[in-house]
Amino acid sequence: MICTNHQATCSCTRRSSWRHGGCFLCLSCGGAGEFSIPGQCKQPCGLPDKIHALFAIQFRQYCHQFHGDNFSPRSPWWLSSRCLHYNLQNIPDERCNRILASAHSPCQELVGAKAVILFAGLYLVALGVGGIKGSLPPHGAEQFDETTPEGRKQRSAFFNYYIFSLSFGALMAVTCVVWIEDNIGWQWGFAISAATILISIPVFLLGSSTYRVKTPTGSPITTMFKVLAASIFNSCKSRKPTNAVVVSMATSPSHREPEDAEAKGKEPSQTLTVHLGFLNRAAMKNPSYPMLQCTVNQVESVKTVIKILPIFMSTIILNCCLAQLSTFSVQQAATMNTKLGSLRVPPASLPIFPVLFMMILAPVYNHLVIPFARRTNKTEMGITHLQRIGTGLVLSIMAMAVAALVEVKRKKVAAESGTIDSAGPLPITFLWIALQYLFLGSADLFTLAGMMEFFFTETPRSMRSLATALSWASLAMGYYLSSALVSIVNNITGTFSATPWMSGSNLNCYRLEGFYWLLCVLSGINFLNYLFWATRYSYRST
Repeated sequence: MICTNHQATCSCTRRSSWRHGGCFLCLSCGGAGEFSIPGQCKQPCGLPDKIHALFAIQFRQYCHQFHGDNFSPRSPWWLSSRCLHYNLQNIPDERCNRILASAHSPCQELVGAKAVILFAGLYLVALGVGGIKGSLPPHGAEQFDETTPEGRKQRSAFFNYYIFSLSFGALMAVTCVVWIEDNIGWQWGFAISAATILISIPVFLLGSSTYRVKTPTGSPITTMFKVLAASIFNSCKSRKPTNAVVVSMATSPSHREPEDAEAKGKEPSQTLTVHLGFLNRAAMKNPSYPMLQCTVNQVESVKTVIKILPIFMSTIILNCCLAQLSTFSVQQAATMNTKLGSLRVPPASLPIFPVLFMMILAPVYNHLVIPFARRTNKTEMGITHLQRIGTGLVLSIMAMAVAALVEVKRKKVAAESGTIDSAGPLPITFLWIALQYLFLGSADLFTLAGMMEFFFTETPRSMRSLATALSWASLAMGYYLSSALVSIVNNITGTFSATPWMSGSNLNCYRLEGFYWLLCVLSGINFLNYLFWATRYSYRST
């Protein structure tokens, strides 16, 4: 093909081309070809040229990605992309040249002050989010009178709508803010987020005069370590008759907090129980170290937190399953047809599905499911906290089974259509992926809201913030477990086969359905473990 202006030559045995100005540009060469440039081809840089320049960048990236080592200076793919790139690179417009130059500039590592600013911002966000999510739920729940049935019902509704509010914020983030970042600039996305947080501060402070505020009584973590240390040191001390326990051992005390104590925000007096009896040594009259002297209330509070830890541990596998929503599920959707009519949905926007499901299910659960359960069971709660958490765990098992079946169908379509090695979308709609999003979103709603209300109601006042924060700790541990599982599975499968299950650039060659079945089995075992502890748990109010 000849550039009629300056004799730029690109000959191909198999090719497709388009005419740009006076130059034919070779887009793809499937056979041998030669390339020579005796001159330059210059054209004014208008909007079409910018589009062509961007196409050249994408074309070269495609060749590098899918042809690897074959993309060499003697390769027909290199010849065709170089021909296209050359004709556009010499267009005398600085904006076009900047676009083309950016395609070849390597990523620059952040060092010095820029790195400090970046990581300081990330850690400040983590610190702020951790503080808000750990403090806001217990603060909001304490605004309701838990001594009356109506107040307890309102508190339960608060946790449901707290999840609804989180989902609404996530909806805005994955739609409006993402669009602004992609089309206007990342700085505007960050600016909007910062401005929203800034506005929320005076809005929150407007209610200061009406808030019911709990008086701080010290760090619950300090109390836990103090009780544990005191019980260990006192156990090592020689037992003497003078080392009697402060109070008698009550085998079945009432843990129901008196209404006057609740109203005043004080911890009611308790008696030591035989449950976790080794901790009772922390309340001895003559401890090994006077600074480790613990009260009965402190000992019983630590016992309560330890009792809920098995329930907390049972939710980590669920959050490991939730981690797939932002990892493999997005990659699956990227290989499928993401069109809805004339609208093409970016795969990165798929988290909108669980967010929408949670926003719909939260009011439905609060206004339809709970009232029906209360009338059916003739109880105040209708559905207990542990039943709600268990429902979420069952839904997570179903979600992983559905995810495995959808992956089997996706790979079957790829094999039947002969597009296993193709980079194009498969002839199957991405809405199949929405099924696992539906189950996992529902599981998240049931379990997260149930956990927060369970931890809040089952722990004493001094431990409520710590216990509620366990919900978010479970989420973080689940995501870490997901990464660890992927590494473990790849190491094991790579030992017994030529290729690990989840390795390489072609998702169609993954054994992703096997990983999903593994998560399904682990979730089933985890549910049995949960049943073991949940059936043996006794609520504080009973």
